Amino acid sequence: MGKNHGCSKKSLKEKVVQIYEAFFRGEDPSCGNPNFWDELFLLRVNVDFIEGEFERMNSEELIRLKDPVNSLFYHSVCALKADHQIRIVNALQTLCALARGVYKKTHGDFGFDVINLLVGFDVAESQMQVLIEYLTKFLTGGYPACLKSLVLKFLLILVTATENVSQNTLLEYLMMNSVFEAIIQLLTDPQTRLVHGYDAILLLTILVNYRKYETANPYIVKLSIVDNEVALNGYGQVVSVALSEFNRKFAQEEEEPQGGFLTTLTSMVGNMFVAEENGMETKSLSRANDAVLLALYEAVHLNRNFITALTHSLTDFCGPSTSPTPVSSERTNQGPTDITDIHTPPSNLLVTFLEFSSIVFQNTKTEANIQTAKLCFTILICIAEDQYANSIMHDINMVFKVQLHRVPMRHRKVSSERRSPSRPLACAILDLMVEFIFSHMRKTLLLELFNRCLGIIHRLLCYQKKCRVRLQHNWKELWTALINLLKFMLSHESDLVKKYNTFQLAHQVINIFNLFITFGDTFLPSPTSYDELYYEIIRMHQVFDNTYSMALRYTTTGGNWKDSAAKLTNSLVNIRAIINHFSPKIDSWAATNYISTLTEEQVLDVVRNNYDTLTLKLHDNLDQFERYSEKPKESSFFTQMVRSVVSEYQQSLNFTSLEQQNLLQEFSTIT
Repeated sequence: MGKNHGCSKKSLKEKVVQIYEAFFRGEDPSCGNPNFWDELFLLRVNVDFIEGEFERMNSEELIRLKDPVNSLFYHSVCALKADHQIRIVNALQTLCALARGVYKKTHGDFGFDVINLLVGFDVAESQMQVLIEYLTKFLTGGYPACLKSLVLKFLLILVTATENVSQNTLLEYLMMNSVFEAIIQLLTDPQTRLVHGYDAILLLTILVNYRKYETANPYIVKLSIVDNEVALNGYGQVVSVALSEFNRKFAQEEEEPQGGFLTTLTSMVGNMFVAEENGMETKSLSRANDAVLLALYEAVHLNRNFITALTHSLTDFCGPSTSPTPVSSERTNQGPTDITDIHTPPSNLLVTFLEFSSIVFQNTKTEANIQTAKLCFTILICIAEDQYANSIMHDINMVFKVQLHRVPMRHRKVSSERRSPSRPLACAILDLMVEFIFSHMRKTLLLELFNRCLGIIHRLLCYQKKCRVRLQHNWKELWTALINLLKFMLSHESDLVKKYNTFQLAHQVINIFNLFITFGDTFLPSPTSYDELYYEIIRMHQVFDNTYSMALRYTTTGGNWKDSAAKLTNSLVNIRAIINHFSPKIDSWAATNYISTLTEEQVLDVVRNNYDTLTLKLHDNLDQFERYSEKPKESSFFTQMVRSVVSEYQQSLNFTSLEQQNLLQEFSTIT
């Protein structure tokens, strides 16, 4: 009995293969059988065979098979109206296999040829309209989660068919027949968001990036005006859980108990052999998170209403389904599992993102990781420019614990204390920027990242000055970091100036100091803080003196950096005035009182008593900055970022026979 059953399964498979073989020979197996198509879509799809046949074909054979492929595509679309959901899933899997097969075969030559080979020019517009209507119905209607997953998978196959998304002309039909509302509905509902959230925001992010610099993209317009708070929170929660999971895994590794010397030695030796493997894992995790980071960027950049979702405390459930891997029935049927805890301090997406960024900033040795760090900085710049975000981040009544991870370094010890004080979020951002400065002073200077880092600090200070916000913050750490950066550039002048415009970077540093000097009385927490600023400038006067001397030297010798060096010398006027004004008075006071070394308090007394005679120049536009604009400066960066995300998805996408079996088993329990 079992033997006969095995034979019947084998003959069933052979029947499907025989039908496919007829198609690939250019024949029409439906001739003379009016029930052919109904019967075909009741048979299990052999995706591997279909894709394998495409791989074996040459371009001439593919062109000759245009009509059979068009016919199979057309009848697959027609089968989507079937009442029997087995037919629907088989039709969708056939469409997946056809799309992948044709796109793979056409290699880099994408565009109208693909449309003609897959659908046919003459019927493409009407066929794609009908197809997208069915897909939208499945996504928004009361259909099983496994069917919605397959629909999203098919749409993702279409939008990720080419690494350069803008060359994928088939997406024009998704511009004409929008699936935006369906995606938003998935994100709005807690259950569908749990299962389909990752695929939904990945699909939306890629659609947003289709020819975004060339034509009016309806997905950009629609995303920019969404004001549905539930939908925006849902979008934010998908991103938040993905980043939280990354943070959790990192913290778990950090907290593994450390043994004695022998354990440390064993670990070091072991790490020599697993470094490559771990590197691959980190790279994979980084690539996977680039997709959600890009989704976060698009929401922050395009939709001002999203700032509320970004900064609002997360009390709603946000489940763990954020992985790019297919959702299994086991996970789908589990339902939500609340990951919140009554002892967990209040949090939000920005808190999670800041912790994530602190981890990303620790590893900037590879180009891929540098690009991820750049994306994190870009998101922070957009946030730091937003008035409402700043009002939340500087609100003393809205405090959060933010765990910022610090890289171990020779000259400092990283505290094992995991608790972070509750503070306004602006404090955490400033601390993150200070940590980046301290931990990235190296000869391969990440100039672009430093520029963004200082730009974020500058934007926060401009808001504080404008709104007279007196943030209770350890400003001395920031001043120390900035002075150390100047000191580093001076120490490695000969190496750095050959490759980098360090004068422009130093100019940014000095302008931040000028902002404190000129307007510090409006936003520093107390007059004492202002006095301490002067103390640090005077104490570290040699760094500023040497910076001025270096810049002056390059203004007279010419070269590439002459103009930047001139700007730097001009920006140092007030700092030099402070040093030249107070230093003689401090020396005089010390001589008068026969004291060789003054205490900090004695120096501060001299400073306080001599402010009145100090003359400073009012610099123009200290509290002005060039607002962030993606086009044209960042266009190539985001084009490459989307390519990376698409490439990663292409590698993860593999419709195996096992997946099909699981999918059909789910349907057999439903239908």
